[in-house]
Amino acid sequence: MSSDTKTENSRGGFGSKIGFILAAAGSAVGLGNIWRFPYLAARYGGGIFLLIYLILAITFGFTMMLTEIALGRKTGKSVLGAYKEADKRFAPLGWLAAAVPAIILPYYCVIGGWVLKYMCMFITGNGGDAANSQFAAGSGSSLTFFEHYISLLGQPTLFFVLYVLIGSVAVLLGVEKGIEKVSKILMPVLLVLIIIIAGYTLTMDGAMDGLKYYVLPDFTDFTVTKLLKTIAAAVGQLFYSMSLAMGIMVTYGSYMRKSDSLEGSVRQIEVFDTAVAFLAGMVIVPSVFVFSKGDPAALNAGPGLMFITLPKVFDSMPGGQIIGAAFFLLVSLAALTSSISLMETVVAAVMEKTKMSRSVSCFAVIAFTIIVGMLSVMGYSVWSDFELMGMQILDFFDFISNNIFMPILAFFTCILFGYVIKTKYVEDEVKVNGDKFRSVHLYRIMIKVFCPICMIIILLTPFVTDI
Repeated sequence: MSSDTKTENSRGGFGSKIGFILAAAGSAVGLGNIWRFPYLAARYGGGIFLLIYLILAITFGFTMMLTEIALGRKTGKSVLGAYKEADKRFAPLGWLAAAVPAIILPYYCVIGGWVLKYMCMFITGNGGDAANSQFAAGSGSSLTFFEHYISLLGQPTLFFVLYVLIGSVAVLLGVEKGIEKVSKILMPVLLVLIIIIAGYTLTMDGAMDGLKYYVLPDFTDFTVTKLLKTIAAAVGQLFYSMSLAMGIMVTYGSYMRKSDSLEGSVRQIEVFDTAVAFLAGMVIVPSVFVFSKGDPAALNAGPGLMFITLPKVFDSMPGGQIIGAAFFLLVSLAALTSSISLMETVVAAVMEKTKMSRSVSCFAVIAFTIIVGMLSVMGYSVWSDFELMGMQILDFFDFISNNIFMPILAFFTCILFGYVIKTKYVEDEVKVNGDKFRSVHLYRIMIKVFCPICMIIILLTPFVTDI
């Protein structure tokens, strides 16, 4: 029996190439594409950032994603077993790769709960409340997002738990019957939604000025230092946008069929992910630009943009209630596909390590996610005064996973495949079904030189934490 058949029979596997591509793209398309990418593009020179990001996506992003998927497919194991099988000395990388999604999943689901509530508010015709209730009753003073969140949403735990349970259904059903089928439905819907919303947004008066601000390069005060910051910002965004160094692509790669083109699949995932990120910018930047009368400061990053600025934008535009409902449905779908991939990565590791069934492993991960996620929920309510390293609990988890663990994992992955077991390990897997590795020379240069340098920059500079 071939290793491919054995893998698919014992752990499950994707039944089609398109299923794998849509599932992997669904993992890559998440909150980072929608609330972070447009902000960074607007801040770092518009078209300049877009061009740099595109170049990095087809070089750096391609290299890291190909490496992770190849490792998963070659070994047919979760992150714990994959790195150990590649080289026993690098087995700790497997534990680090399992720790990253385990840290991210709980707080990501908390944010997913916020999105779910806002979607419900707009669908039920209460979008105006989301837009107008960030002011303290009778005081006239503006609340922070999280005060607004608590006062407006009431019971954040309910939507957090509901979000976790919705996402867990696909994982419980397995790879082909759950994750693949869900991805085949949600990803086309997501793409259609974002195209429709972007098209509507551009019909607003003044929206084309916002589009120009978004896509045209701005060389004003563009120095070498700003260029380096832009590159660092784009590299950091690639981690968010392409699910790199989270163990996800290794896990999904372990379910990929040997007969499918590895290089071609990665390229298609890149195109899908980058297209959604770009279209998200076409929705957010022009609409906020029109609402703020051209004030770039309105394009703030993170929760403030998603949960305060955009509801006010939708509330002010014709048909905004419908567009707002469609937008938060879009964000809910993007967040859901990403959280499914995070949960699957953790579940796969638990299954492999404990030999428990998928259902038992899944319920254990659900319990873990809810317990740990409640720390983030309470960190912005009853424990709001408690801080770790000067950060609230959710922000601390985000910092540790994204700014420390992920770059370290990516750096040593480059060392492993660039210098220890050599690039031939990945090259052979790319060509296992007779395909030609067209980007082999690019891959060798990137994995040995450019990618490790990028990781050092991310680790040793404050650029990422500043953006």
